[in-house]
Amino acid sequence: MKNPLVFSLLMTAAGTLCLGQQPGSRQAEQVRPPRLEFPLWAGDAPGALGKEEKDVPTLTPHFASPPKATGAAFVICPGGGYASLAPHEGFHYALWLNEQGIAGFVLKYRLGSSGYRHPAMIEDVRRAIRYVRANAEAWGLDPDRIGVMGSSAGGHLAAAALTHFDAGDPEAPDPVDRVSSKPDLGVLCYPVVTMGPDTHRGSRLNLLGENPDPALVELLSNEKRVTQDTPPVFIFHTAEDPAVKVENALEFAAALSRNGVPFALHIYAKGPHGIGLGSTQWDPALRHPWTLECSRWLEESGFGKSGKGP
Repeated sequence: MKNPLVFSLLMTAAGTLCLGQQPGSRQAEQVRPPRLEFPLWAGDAPGALGKEEKDVPTLTPHFASPPKATGAAFVICPGGGYASLAPHEGFHYALWLNEQGIAGFVLKYRLGSSGYRHPAMIEDVRRAIRYVRANAEAWGLDPDRIGVMGSSAGGHLAAAALTHFDAGDPEAPDPVDRVSSKPDLGVLCYPVVTMGPDTHRGSRLNLLGENPDPALVELLSNEKRVTQDTPPVFIFHTAEDPAVKVENALEFAAALSRNGVPFALHIYAKGPHGIGLGSTQWDPALRHPWTLECSRWLEESGFGKSGKGP
């Protein structure tokens, strides 16, 4: 990361050794957390089409300063229609979370523009959540406070993580695969939620291809996958969003309500698609009101601390 706002980008050799450690192990407790982008799998990712950068899903960690850190963390899924990854919906969110004492892990997931289709993307986000949880104790994090956050198509991927999780495989040879992929909290920013009539067509095309199986459309319409076990969610959208219909947020919130899942829904009359924190530039003076509402919600949920702090 070249942006000077990132407070630390130094990877230690010890930090690389902790990847894949079992949580709570004596060796894991002695290593430092990673500071640079790292791959989610030691070898090829499942279904990899090659070995180029586009074929290697990664996480880039941004840890809160120790005096501020709460121990909570989020895996962040940038938007981009499953064709690209918008930087301001990635590391900007991580730095904003850091202000509240929350670690942010920006996910580089595989894309339709690189030839990938479902399930590659959901495999990546599930692995990312497992990875952070498996290493949480080694990295000074709470394995029971790992959230997922996403915008636009990244919001669809985050919503999929919230509704398509599993408990892990206790018999798996890889310790990361033994832990749960279930997020403890979700934040969805102007999300694509459905693959049905109100979907964003570009996202659907890149995720499922032309003329997808109706059963797959049903499966990945996340509003239809909500249950009583779905984690609490914060959602915001704008009514005039020209790219992703506000019905995506409304339908997901309605599904959460029907199933008794706690949620916060904020619909703003004005605002374009892709506004991020309020601007594509890092400028706290331009932050949208949703950031204040979400900050309060994160604190009430036991994840964040109010104020910017150290």
